[in-house]
Amino acid sequence: MTIESSKILGGVGALLMFVGVLPYISFYGIVEIIGVILVLVALHGFAGIYKESGIFNNALYGIIAGIVGVVLAAVIGIAVILPNISAFVMKLFPSWNGDWSTLPSLSGMTPNTSNIGFGDIIPFITAAILVFVVLWIFAIIASFFVYRSLKQLSARTNVGSLSSIGLLLLVGAVLIILFGLGLLLMWIAALVLAIVFFTMKPQESQTPPPPSM
Repeated sequence: MTIESSKILGGVGALLMFVGVLPYISFYGIVEIIGVILVLVALHGFAGIYKESGIFNNALYGIIAGIVGVVLAAVIGIAVILPNISAFVMKLFPSWNGDWSTLPSLSGMTPNTSNIGFGDIIPFITAAILVFVVLWIFAIIASFFVYRSLKQLSARTNVGSLSSIGLLLLVGAVLIILFGLGLLLMWIAALVLAIVFFTMKPQESQTPPPPSM
């Protein structure tokens, strides 16, 4: 791959990551995933051009950390909710016999919320908190690796804004806990990354001179 093709792939990928969260565009997250893949391919190209494997490896570690976080959060959520869901539905619909195949027949009935106490929803609140904490922690880990990748790319290309974007992503991941403020910063970082990829003028890869005889 050339520097120019890596720039284009990275710019298109970052732009897809930016627009991929918008309604009617994401196509169930497919646009976002395509964007991540294109950025990863671009970083692989830069890693080969500048002979710096960490540019790609750190980004890959970040993607893997993100996937692990999502899977772990889903497993924890299911493990906490599943043992309590039947009892909750039976209190909500006292006439239900516990057979999940008959549950759709209750859709027209009015739920009896008088049977539901605070103790009945504690497992669901607990699951939500655990899922959020796990996703938050792994978002920080993933963003740290991406920051390292962009910092190394910044050093090799002499484009300082790449390192700043990586830091913005990391700060955004840390600030997710503040009412989603971090998500806004990470979304903006994706747009800035696209702009930087399209407009960057990196220095060429420097090859060492042949040894003198």
